[in-house]
Amino acid sequence: MTDRAESIESMEQLAAVWRAMVLDRDAGADVRDLPGIAVRWADCRFAFWNCVTLTDVGSDAEHLGQRLSQAADIMRSKRQPGFLWLFEDLLADGAGSALEAAAERAGLQYAFPGTGMAGDLLPLPEPAHPDLTFVRVTSDEHLRAYADLNSRAYGFPLEDGRDGLAGSALWKSEVYAYLGMRGDTPVTCAATVEAEGRLFVVLVATDPEWQRRGYGEAVTRKALYEGARATGLTRATLHATAAGAPVYPRIGFRPNSPIRFYGVKG
Repeated sequence: MTDRAESIESMEQLAAVWRAMVLDRDAGADVRDLPGIAVRWADCRFAFWNCVTLTDVGSDAEHLGQRLSQAADIMRSKRQPGFLWLFEDLLADGAGSALEAAAERAGLQYAFPGTGMAGDLLPLPEPAHPDLTFVRVTSDEHLRAYADLNSRAYGFPLEDGRDGLAGSALWKSEVYAYLGMRGDTPVTCAATVEAEGRLFVVLVATDPEWQRRGYGEAVTRKALYEGARATGLTRATLHATAAGAPVYPRIGFRPNSPIRFYGVKG
C-alpha cells in the first residue's frame, strides 16, 4: 500500500471497529456516517468510546475548518466528553499548517498524540514471557480487571473504565482479549478483533507499577497470535499512543498517519 492508502485504511479501521464497540455498549448509541465525519459516540463515561473522526481525504484549510466546527458542534451536544480523532496524513498538502488555528476557532483543545500503524505480520510465533501467564477474557471478573488496567494506564477513574466494558457479551466472545497475569494478579492486557479482513489491536494497557518489563509487547503478541489462529488473517492494524509507539515496530507494525486527539474546551 502507499502511505496515503495506509492512512485511509487506518481511519476506516477506526470507523469499523468503533461502530461495533459503541453499539455493544449502547444499542441506541449515536453511530452515523455524515459527509466527511464518522460519529461513533456511546455517550458513556469511558471517553474512548465517545469518538468522532474526519473522513474526507485531501481537505484544504478552508474545508478543514468547516469540518472541525461541525465535529465540535456534535461533541458539544453530548452529555459525556470524548475525542475527535484527526488523521493528519488525510489532509491536503499545506492544510496541516492551518490545523491548530482552525481547531482553536472551533473550540477544540489538543489532548494527546497517536500514530496509525499496520503490517502484514501474521501469523506470529506463539508468545511467552517468563513472568506471565495469559488468560482469555471470558467472565465479568476478567472484564473488570481489563477495564481497571486501562483506567490505571490512561489515568481514568476506575468507574469510567468499567462503564466502557462491564457486562459486554462482545468482549467475552468475539474479541480475542487477554490478561497477562503475574501469579494471581492481572498486570497487562491486550485484545484483537476482526474488522474488514484485518485484525485490529485495541485497548492495550499495563499497570503503571509493572511497565517497562516487556509485558505489553508480550500480551499484544498473544492477542495477535490467538486472533490470527482463529481467523486466518495475516494483516493487522492499530492506533498507538506515545507510550506504545516504540513497542509495536518490534512486532512488525509500520507507522502511517500521525493522529491528533482533540477534546472540546471546557
